Amino acid sequence: MKLIILDRDGVINRDSDDFVKTLDEWIPLPGSIDAIAALSRAGWTVAVATNQSGVARGYFTRATLEAMHQHLQELVAEQGGRIDLIVHCPHGPNDGCDCRKPLTGLFERIAAHFNIPLDGVPTVGDSLRDLQAGAAVGCRPILVRTGKGTATEKKSLPPGTLVFDDLAAVAAHLLEA
Repeated sequence: MKLIILDRDGVINRDSDDFVKTLDEWIPLPGSIDAIAALSRAGWTVAVATNQSGVARGYFTRATLEAMHQHLQELVAEQGGRIDLIVHCPHGPNDGCDCRKPLTGLFERIAAHFNIPLDGVPTVGDSLRDLQAGAAVGCRPILVRTGKGTATEKKSLPPGTLVFDDLAAVAAHLLEA
């Protein structure tokens, strides 16, 4: 199985320091939907692992979050692709969960769902915590410069981190390999 794990905000859709709180605020980044669909059509299994503390903070409901994810899945399906799994952490930073990145709970759920180890699985994020969570379970970290990625690039990245302008460039690279 060729699995790829994507962060959501800042990788697939626009990020906001004020949180993406409504379906109207959930706006795909240019090329991201096509990139996911292209990977899926080429045989990649696509999973999304996303921190969504806005639920715990009361900024939006689980129903609103599910509507955003349904919309994402519909957009990818319109391009002939699919997202095989979306997992999220609804907890706040002080809730003591094991799933909020940079912790590895979301990645462990993905591994258990597909019953595979994550060694060498590419994981794409725009923040250091995305990369750290993936690297901690053996994933190959990939940073995109969208979202918070340009600022993240200036930090000390996990060893072996690849850097691309956006998700479309990541997909092109993986599809050429």
